[in-house]
Amino acid sequence: MRYNFWRPLMLILVALLSRSIVTNLCLMFGMDADSASSLGMVGAVIGALIMYNRFRKPRR
Repeated sequence: MRYNFWRPLMLILVALLSRSIVTNLCLMFGMDADSASSLGMVGAVIGALIMYNRFRKPRR
């Protein structure tokens, strides 16, 4: 079986983009920078877990 190098890159990209989007949205709505950063990290973890689960599902 060949190694697919796009999957880890997509996983990292989704985590970074979701962290950035969540942090910026929190800052726009007036949240403190530390709290927004923490919430952004939670968003990154959730986004990465969702992508990982989608990668693990077998295709029909």
